[in-house]
Amino acid sequence: MNTASLARRTARCAIILGLGALLSTAALANAEEREWPRGHYPLPEYGNVIGEVYTVTVDEGQTLIDIARRHNVGYEEIRMANPDISLWAPFEGTEVTIPAQHILPDAPREGIVINLSELRLYYYSEPGVVETYPISVGRDGFATPVGITRTTVKVKDPAWSPPRSMREEAAARGDPPPAVVPPGPDNPLGRHAILLGLPSYLIHGTNMPDGVGMRASRGCIRMFPEDIESLYERVPSGTKVNILDQPFKAGWSEDGVLYAQSFPQLEENQGAFEPILNAIEVVTKAFGEEHPPVDYKRLRSLVENPDGLVVSLLRAAEPEPEPQPTPQSDGLYQELVDQDRLYQELAATRLR
Repeated sequence: MNTASLARRTARCAIILGLGALLSTAALANAEEREWPRGHYPLPEYGNVIGEVYTVTVDEGQTLIDIARRHNVGYEEIRMANPDISLWAPFEGTEVTIPAQHILPDAPREGIVINLSELRLYYYSEPGVVETYPISVGRDGFATPVGITRTTVKVKDPAWSPPRSMREEAAARGDPPPAVVPPGPDNPLGRHAILLGLPSYLIHGTNMPDGVGMRASRGCIRMFPEDIESLYERVPSGTKVNILDQPFKAGWSEDGVLYAQSFPQLEENQGAFEPILNAIEVVTKAFGEEHPPVDYKRLRSLVENPDGLVVSLLRAAEPEPEPQPTPQSDGLYQELVDQDRLYQELAATRLR
């Protein structure tokens, strides 16, 4: 797909959006007037990019973890978006990036969708609305399983029975835990739990909210206390839960721009697939039958240096002629040229 084709695609998108606006002026006006609660976004009718990146400044005594929780962001998200800022002692007045823009996972827009690599939960709670919240998932050795299940029983102020593996580990240290931890501030399940059809797996709160947004559990899905409380009150029993792992996502914005998001690959899945090839397949799928005018150097950098930020992948114009390599840089230069040629050939192959 050349620049002219992309322009035509963008123009078609604009025309469709314009007609939609004329046909649903009242609905759009109501949406604009609506005050969206924490984590709620209007579901885009065209494309699959929601939210936006913005910045805030550090107040006296704040940590990045405090800021993250206030702005519906998890530990790893805030860390990757602000790699040069101290998590626990940022200077007052420092500008902090809030990565509140997301590409919806490539999955049916229904029920709850959990993207493990992204450490984020999506809930399609009502027509035209999607909610998203940071989560913790199973750490290496206790991986949260991929698959489709459903919510079952909801429990308020649950008691917690430490699993056998934890009791054995604690006993080996000479510090055996109690058989049952009653509700209260020491209960790691927090005050609300939603059981899943997968035996022994729950979506629940936590008494250690600073760890939300990292791989920290023994397989369960942990949420900030205020987020699980909100879901607990509204998620019906029997709601579909789709647990998947998409470390690289691509999607279109409503104004016709192709974006991508890349996250660190889960340790247990490293080697299961080639990250670059997976990214190319995701991008070519987003384009359908058209050949994508993708900036492959940027795509490669995004995969090799994942930071969770939403980045445009489209080339703005036809590439300029490649400069001739100098003798000193011939080897490295040729390697980069060959890699870019390979990526483009692979992308073209997957469209045949």
